Amino acid sequence: MKKELLSIIVLAYNEEQALQLFIEEAEKYTRDMPVDVEYIFVNDGSSDDTFAVLEGMSRQNDRVFYISFSRNFGKEAAMYAGLEYARGDYVAIMDADLQDPPALLPEMYRLIVEEQYDCVGSRRIDRKGEPPIRSFFARLFYRIMNNLSQMDIVDGSRDFQMMKRKVVDAILRMPERNRFSKGIFGWIGFRKKWLEYENVERVAGEMKWSFWKLLIYALDGIIAFSTIPLVIASLTGLVFCFIALMMIIFIIVKTLVFGDPTSGWPSLACIIMFVSGIQLFCVGILGQYLSKIYIETKNRPIYLVDETNITRDGRYEKAVHTLQ
Repeated sequence: MKKELLSIIVLAYNEEQALQLFIEEAEKYTRDMPVDVEYIFVNDGSSDDTFAVLEGMSRQNDRVFYISFSRNFGKEAAMYAGLEYARGDYVAIMDADLQDPPALLPEMYRLIVEEQYDCVGSRRIDRKGEPPIRSFFARLFYRIMNNLSQMDIVDGSRDFQMMKRKVVDAILRMPERNRFSKGIFGWIGFRKKWLEYENVERVAGEMKWSFWKLLIYALDGIIAFSTIPLVIASLTGLVFCFIALMMIIFIIVKTLVFGDPTSGWPSLACIIMFVSGIQLFCVGILGQYLSKIYIETKNRPIYLVDETNITRDGRYEKAVHTLQ
């Protein structure tokens, strides 16, 4: 009887030092699993020797495959590419830096097979090694996201998870260009289990996510899965209209009773500046939503593949995003 297949998608951006370490660590835990395993490395336009290392690894190990982008398209595009190319009955998503412990893979598989979960995710129970300011804003983001959206996004959740084929197919039915996978994973539903683990430092290389990049990513996530900012902008406008009306009534009454003094220009200028700032803020919110619509209507491919060792000879049929 043919074994089922587990496809492990490994996201790599400038990870030349970590790739071989990842394979060695992952093989410790996958070799005894009752499934065939393949590794699909997605090289997200790395500027170091990541691609050369992947080529060498694929020649030494026939279970190693790679997809190399024409440039850096970002982690979200890399995840989508891996899901498109994965053909496994079960699919796992991991980072190459070993911050996602391969030791969890057997337990993830067991929970899916024996306890009939559709997806098993992972979450960190602490943030050891992270700068305190980054940890604070990360927790703040999860609180804001859960309050503004209808999804339950777990604090400390990682993209590292294993899922059944039907979950993968559901994700692939959402080909939007402005992707926020944590929101997508929550939106599609299905029966999910969370595994907790202590934070693990990256095995090699440097952190790729700066504070600014994380902030932009968080804002994209809020806009992608919530229209509450538009409601806030509308309510803010109504509140200031009401305040303006009250001020007009106050000025009329004051003028009729006490006359029309000319004092108060500095405070008036401050009020004008403040209200103008609120208006620009609300226009900025509208602009963000319009910009996302603009990008979606272009219908550009999510990613472009420069080179891959995944052929179209029947093993894979998906190459719609591949440059010829």
